Amino acid sequence: MKQQHILLFFISLFVSVTINAQQKKDTVKTKESYGIRVGVDLSKPIISFMEEDTKGLEVVGDMRILRNYYAAVELGFEDKISKEDYMTFTTKGTYLKAGVNYNAYKNWKGMTNEIYVGMRYGFSLFSQTLNSYTPNVKGTYFIPDEVLPGTAFNDLSAHWAELVFGIKAETLKNVYLGFSFSFKTMVSTKEPDNFKNLYVPGFNRVYLNDTGFGMNYTLSYLIPIIKKEK
Repeated sequence: MKQQHILLFFISLFVSVTINAQQKKDTVKTKESYGIRVGVDLSKPIISFMEEDTKGLEVVGDMRILRNYYAAVELGFEDKISKEDYMTFTTKGTYLKAGVNYNAYKNWKGMTNEIYVGMRYGFSLFSQTLNSYTPNVKGTYFIPDEVLPGTAFNDLSAHWAELVFGIKAETLKNVYLGFSFSFKTMVSTKEPDNFKNLYVPGFNRVYLNDTGFGMNYTLSYLIPIIKKEK
């Protein structure tokens, strides 16, 4: 009988300790940082250094608005000489892209990495300068309209939408490396007479059906503002 009381005592003690430990564990809550993350697209200055016909810079930023949602923005400029089969032209202008990302990655405790999908609205103001033009008249009887070299077309614009897939990984404290791929579709564009916008800053090369693609490699830093309990 005495042994049974001792056994019951130890069982009660074990259950009590287990319950208290679980209660303490439940009261320890993880805090997550909310702030502004700013950085640059590393590919722009690298390409500008390697290719003398291309100059550009893009600043990126995002801000955590909900647990898995981030408001995102990209702002940049480009000055690029493009060479096509029958023409050479210079595109120069600025662009702004804004939208939201959804982080689908479930982080472990203390991690703030991202595997995300997002949407963007893009807008660009730019100019096109036709540097040289060779009329393609082979096999026809029509005389093409003459466009003089050095002709400038100013006050052009474009609006488009993007679907974005990307990742961000914290490599050092509050320092992130990222990569993203985007599919773009043109919504509207203001074009010059007798000349199609084959390249748009921020949109890149304009393909058939007014579609395009983009990639960026980013280095950014998180400026913590507040911490919220997870």
